[in-house]
Formats: sequence, structure tokens, C-alpha cells
Amino acid sequence: MNNVLLSNEIIVFLFTQIILLSLLTISFFYSLSIIKNWDYSKTTQEQYKLEKRSYLVILIISFTMIIKIFLMPYFAYSIDILSHIVPGAMCAAGVIGANEYGQPLLTFKVVLLFFIGIWMILNTLDLKEKTYPYTKKKFYFFILIFLLVIIETIVDILYLTNISTQEPVLCCSVIFGASSTGSQIPFNLDIPMLLVLFYLLYFLSIFVNIQKNPYLNIIVNILFIYIAYYTVTYFFGTYVYELPTHQCPFCMLQHEYFYIGYFIWGSLFLGVFFAFAYAVLKLLINKSLDYTLKYSLIFNTLFVLICSFYTLKYYFVNGVFL
Repeated sequence: MNNVLLSNEIIVFLFTQIILLSLLTISFFYSLSIIKNWDYSKTTQEQYKLEKRSYLVILIISFTMIIKIFLMPYFAYSIDILSHIVPGAMCAAGVIGANEYGQPLLTFKVVLLFFIGIWMILNTLDLKEKTYPYTKKKFYFFILIFLLVIIETIVDILYLTNISTQEPVLCCSVIFGASSTGSQIPFNLDIPMLLVLFYLLYFLSIFVNIQKNPYLNIIVNILFIYIAYYTVTYFFGTYVYELPTHQCPFCMLQHEYFYIGYFIWGSLFLGVFFAFAYAVLKLLINKSLDYTLKYSLIFNTLFVLICSFYTLKYYFVNGVFL
């Protein structure tokens, strides 16, 4: 058996994934019945049973969604732990790149979190209304998430079972090394221009939040999270590590750096997520949730402040920039 599958963290992760998929499968079959027969305007016995069944199904789905959210940082932690048994890996970067499934899986998991979060907001809105106007929409949306979770679980298994503990992988210093920085950054940007674009997109995200335009919100925040990833990896991360040649988005998740990576990436995700949630729900149910824009501003600002803090801290302590 693959040694990776004998890791306690991976055993817990896969076991949890399978349990959650089982619960979602049960919910899926009940959801089909609810979608087919739901009509709140009716006062029949069948509708009454559907309402009671819907409460139970929603409870199961909500529980699994919450666990899925917490499972994402646990997945990152588990992959980082595997770097101790995968030759050549110094952190999660090498393990993620151990086969062709790693990077697509990580991206897929992040996208899935966006869907899960939007479903949870939609469910909350539906339960607040007396007539449950979004019931069918949220169950249709759940079915989409269920299909994505099936794909995710399959790729999880393919990825983890194909990690070799015999063949060495590339470490983060090779993957994100200083020698390849220019070729890695998109649009052939240098570091100063990357920083200008980073702060420009941040202030632009504030502007589009004020404008409350869902289409601009989506476009600007896609660009912001894209540029922010490279800015953290190739600039701000070097100040976290206090080493100009250490360019890695994963090492900051380790205890040596006080797990600050979870706060950096978590605040970025939440900032972009709430902006997305506003836009998607505006287009999906024509409802403006202004509080999501406030949360987006708070978390995006927190993200920018954390990143900027490490740069300024290094300068004030050492008197120079890296």
C-alpha cells in the first residue's frame, strides 16, 4: 500500500470525505423529490411532508457544507505533513506538484468553496422568508455542488494514490525560485509593476463595491485574486520569510512562521468570496446583499494590511527593503 495512505492525517481526511459524500448522496435523492413536488401554495398533506423532509435535508446539507469548509485548511495541513515522507519536498508545494492531479485539485477545491459559501447564504435567505421562495433554486444549486463533490472526491483519491514516496519531487525553491521569477509572473511584469497593479486593483475593488455593479465586481475580483497570488508569492512572502530567495505560497502555512499563511490566504479568499456572493446572488435571485460588500471590504483590507505589515516591519527593523 502507498505509504501516503498510511498517514494518520490522510486517513482522517479520506474517511471524512467519504462520510460527507455519503450524507450528500442521501440528500441528493431526497432533493430530487423535493424539487419535483414542492409547491408552497398548496396545503396538502404531501406538501406538509415535503416541508418536514426539507428541514431534515437542509440540516444534513448544512452540516456537511460546514465540515467541507473546515476540511480545506485541514487538507492544506495534511499535504504539508506529507512533505516529511515525500523525498525532495520541503513543504506542501512539492507534494502538490508530485503528480498531474495536485494543482488542478487545489484550484478545484478553492472554486468549490465559493459554491458552498454561496449556497449557505442562499439557504439562510430562504429560511428567513415565510414562503421559502428560493427552495427549488437552492436544491438545484445543491445538486450542482453534489456533482462537483463527486468529482473532487474522485480526484482526491487519484491524487493521493499517485503520490510516490520513492521518486523525488521538486522543492519550492526550484518551483518558485528567484531564477525563474520573471517567467512565472504573468504579463511579463516586474516586481514594481506587480505591486502597482496589486494596490491599484485593491482600490479598484473598493470603487466597484461602492458602485454595486455585479459584473464589474466579478471581473475586478478575479483579477485581484489572480494578481494577489503572485504578489504574495514573489514579493510579500519574501518578507514573511525574511529571505529574498525564498518565494513560496505554502511555507508560510508552517508553524515556523506562526501559521500566518492561513490568515493571509484566508482573508484574501473571504474578501473575494463576499464580493462574488453579492454579484452571483444579485444575478441569481435579484437581491442586493449590501452587507457582503462590507465584509468584502473588511477582509480585502485585512489581507492588504497583513501583507504590507510584513514589508514595513522588515524595513523599520533592518533599514532596507529586500
